[in-house]
Amino acid sequence: MDLVRVSECGELAQARTGASVDARRAVFYGACGLAFAISMGLTVAACLSMSAMGEMPMPGGHTMSMMWLPVCGQTWPAVAASFVGMWIAMMVAMMLPAAAPALWRYGEALRKAGHKRVAMQTWLAALAYFAVWAALGLAVFALGAALAMLEMRIPAVSRAIPVVGGAVVLLAGALQMSSLKAHYLHCCRREPDCGRAVLRSRAAAALRYGSRLGLHCCFCCAGLTAVLVVAGVMNPLAMAAVTAAITLERLTRDGRFVARSIGLVVVGIGLLMIVRAAGLI
Repeated sequence: MDLVRVSECGELAQARTGASVDARRAVFYGACGLAFAISMGLTVAACLSMSAMGEMPMPGGHTMSMMWLPVCGQTWPAVAASFVGMWIAMMVAMMLPAAAPALWRYGEALRKAGHKRVAMQTWLAALAYFAVWAALGLAVFALGAALAMLEMRIPAVSRAIPVVGGAVVLLAGALQMSSLKAHYLHCCRREPDCGRAVLRSRAAAALRYGSRLGLHCCFCCAGLTAVLVVAGVMNPLAMAAVTAAITLERLTRDGRFVARSIGLVVVGIGLLMIVRAAGLI
């Protein structure tokens, strides 16, 4: 009789634990869904704003977005802040579907290790994660603005842009199929190791984890990010395609195979862009 009661108590405790995990998961992914919806709305608004600004025809048969240059009396810091703000909104919408499971596993690992204030630490990790993407956005703006200035001043640079863009896409596809990509994809997919040591500052530990995850994701997604920049940072179709690609390679069972398949498609697109830019078709 005592054994039966112990068994029943164990089953009841297990059921309560399972219900508690399900409730936490629902709250976490509900918050992520809300953040995703808000970032999507901001991204759509930014796309409409960029469309209203128009594009400038350039030598070489392509157009250049005015998002890279000051217009209507803007200063360079204002243009950079506007771009980084749009970049952050876009990256939350693009990366959250792939990053959310890793952040959830991190929080659960902290809970199992006996940490307190797990929710706060998890959101600090998310903040650090997207801070890394914001820093990348600032670097992308600096590079894009410098290239835009060169295009404005040197027509030969503008004429070379279509071929250079195709070459960048081609190299991005090759990177997708490389061992370096496979390494960082594994880093992004593996379980977090957060229970080996308790740091003096748990907030610092969360920020460190989020920063490391963000760096791994930036390296992992370098090729696809380059494709997005070439296709147009605020191009809705390009954003949707890159988001789908990142999510599939991150969450499917055989992510490496998916990444290589995507790489083959990207290589084909890059070759087609180069052939068209060279006027062969």
